[in-house]
Amino acid sequence: MPDCQSSGVLAGKSAVITGGGRGIGRAIAEQYIRAGASVVCCGRSNRPDGYPVEAHWLRADVSRMEDVQRLRSTVEQLFGRLSILVNNAGVQIEKTILETTDQDWQTLMGVNAFGVFACSRELIPLMHDGGVIINMGSISGKAADPGLAIYNASKAFVHGLTRSIAVDHGPGIRCNAIAPGWIMTEMADAAFSAAKDPERARQDALSRHPAGRFGSPSDIAELATWLASDAASFATGQCYALDGGLTATSPLNLDLE
Repeated sequence: MPDCQSSGVLAGKSAVITGGGRGIGRAIAEQYIRAGASVVCCGRSNRPDGYPVEAHWLRADVSRMEDVQRLRSTVEQLFGRLSILVNNAGVQIEKTILETTDQDWQTLMGVNAFGVFACSRELIPLMHDGGVIINMGSISGKAADPGLAIYNASKAFVHGLTRSIAVDHGPGIRCNAIAPGWIMTEMADAAFSAAKDPERARQDALSRHPAGRFGSPSDIAELATWLASDAASFATGQCYALDGGLTATSPLNLDLE
């Protein structure tokens, strides 16, 4: 994979990144700017302090169609067309299905499922000369994490929609998903905090990573930049797990005393 941070691989391209205020979304926004892209980011809060001045910021909730339509209008006014859409916005609720309320469903699925659907439907028409969609999935969409019932289900939806977009709208549109593993963000901290023994859960998870560490937002940003670049022109309809080898590891522990 080329050095996407300094090679200008996204020069001349326009990009939208949802959920771009912190964590993975902010890392992608910062790296896209370094790679030469013009960027619009959105989130449910005001522009974060210290946010890159090169990025356009829009306060928007992707679970609300009126906000998604306003995002589309902003892109049309700024760029006239769109090259890259990163559907990164997401929320996490740490509950089993029996604990999950109707409001929990509406809140989580509104962002994680409807938001991806709505942004894709509204912004694909702006990809006049073709474009790239990158959806943020999760390894939890392939193997269920305990106590994250509808979060797991929402990410499985994202993986399925990714394949459908690639099939229905290629060759002009390429669409892939990234399935992060344990990336050290506020979401990961919340998941560990829900365990009976958070520190033990954290150490157990770490021991299952052949890479010897948890991931960082910049790891995901590197892959997102390559997928958005012309170097990935044959990559579409795929879900790329980036998890430090976690899902390749057997749960069997032979290191017993």
